[in-house]
Amino acid sequence: MKEHYYFDNASTTWPKPEPVYRFMDAFFRSHGVNPGRAGHTLAVEAEQMIFETRRLLAQFFGFCGDPGRVVFTQNVTDALNIALFGLIESGDHIVTTRVEHNSVLRPLYHLERDRAVRVTRVGADAEGYVDPAAIRDALGPRTRVVVVNHGSNVLGSVQDLAAIGAAAREVGAVFVVDTAQSAGVIPIDMDALGIDVLCFTGHKGLLGPMGIGGMVVADGVEIRHMRVGGTGVDSISTFQPDAYPHRLEAGTGSIPGIAGLNAAQKWFADLGRGQPGAPTDADHATACGYALGRIESVEVEHIRRIQHALDAMDRITVHGPRGNRPRVATLAFNIDGLPATQVGEMLDADYHVCVRAGLHCAPLVHEDLGTAKVLGAVRIAPGYFTDDDDLKQALGAIEELSR
Repeated sequence: MKEHYYFDNASTTWPKPEPVYRFMDAFFRSHGVNPGRAGHTLAVEAEQMIFETRRLLAQFFGFCGDPGRVVFTQNVTDALNIALFGLIESGDHIVTTRVEHNSVLRPLYHLERDRAVRVTRVGADAEGYVDPAAIRDALGPRTRVVVVNHGSNVLGSVQDLAAIGAAAREVGAVFVVDTAQSAGVIPIDMDALGIDVLCFTGHKGLLGPMGIGGMVVADGVEIRHMRVGGTGVDSISTFQPDAYPHRLEAGTGSIPGIAGLNAAQKWFADLGRGQPGAPTDADHATACGYALGRIESVEVEHIRRIQHALDAMDRITVHGPRGNRPRVATLAFNIDGLPATQVGEMLDADYHVCVRAGLHCAPLVHEDLGTAKVLGAVRIAPGYFTDDDDLKQALGAIEELSR
């Protein structure tokens, strides 16, 4: 029996690929210095690793612009705050959805209160999908930003970014996308989808550590400085440099975190080059595309197996996508008569099954589902490294509780 059966990958993927652990440790030991601030060899080599990581991530996300426009932050919440507060002015109109995480909801509530912006929150259907036509109908001449969650962290529904991005372009709005649940799981071609600001985190599907995330900012999109300070370049200047990435990066970044993303990117590429039909000399973007195809198929197979089993159990209500609609490997359910938090505690204490129960930092989703009154739902999220033993343990435990 395992010590833990982990199904909380929508919060943080675990475990990470072994090369991520090894490279983070080795690089921090050999190059744990301040990058770019000094001219010595260690600093230069640390900066080279950071630039390489920007370049790999740009290719990974289908961004053909300057890799310097890949900006590192603490996490996706940090990136979204920088983007939203740095783009939106008093009196602007913002369009978003009711399936957003608090990393979008709360900044917009603050902007409504503090900058008198107007926010339209478009609802989703019963399975968590937002109609792009409803987004288009909500747009107006004062719409400055359209911000959407690519994959729901509660329901697993995946939004149609191509159609939403096309609608945003019609009115000249900046299209901001929260990829917390989709980056590293679903191929994302930023340029093809018309994404202006792609916000990501390292600790979920990108298989890196906590404490690192970032954004990719398209050419022509200028975000106001939200933090100012040391950059190691143009130190004589009174003000923060305007050029990316220093425009939005101030102070010393997370060398271990960036090293983790670097190693994870190379792990994706190695996985992709080993897939059937993949060229062994495929470039980074192509190799990662094969890897994501494999990861997505494995994870979706897991979640469909879970959904099929839960649908056959008494007293269980499963929320979210049905059939073959696009989704990530996240599913929410309730057991009749039991508060969600109690189910989560029992799964952990009695069966060593790790899930996430509650409102999942997405209160509007639970208001619309009607689950807020029972303290939310139980979220089960398998990952690429989930195995058959994990699935059998979790499904057996849930079935016992449902009885």
